[in-house]
Amino acid sequence: MDFRRGRPREEPDINLVPFIDILLVIVIFLAVTTTYSKYSELQINLPTADAGKAADRPEQINIAVTATGNYVIGKTPVTFSSPDALSTELKRAAGNNDDPMVVISADAKATHQSVIRVLEAARLAGFGRITFATQNAQK
Repeated sequence: MDFRRGRPREEPDINLVPFIDILLVIVIFLAVTTTYSKYSELQINLPTADAGKAADRPEQINIAVTATGNYVIGKTPVTFSSPDALSTELKRAAGNNDDPMVVISADAKATHQSVIRVLEAARLAGFGRITFATQNAQK
């Protein structure tokens, strides 16, 4: 028995007005609470310190990293092809000292990769005491 045979079937309709109102409120909320930051405009001033110059210690190895990515251990320029080769140079500079202090003096415009190479070489050489040199802030 089909009691609906003669009546046309009503299509359900969805009222979109409340849905659009809610979406509009969400869009306004997101637009107001979103922070827009541009990392390319971030100005970073690299390290400076007001501490006095540390006395030269014989148990430290000074490594300078230039802005172009060249390395100087002590006062000797070093060229190498891998961190293993640089770790060999570090061991040679350490001499009989088992765990010298490695002081990295990196130029402010040196790439991070240049400094990471020195850190990796120090790790491969077994040196755990590593520090970074800074310069006095110019007033």
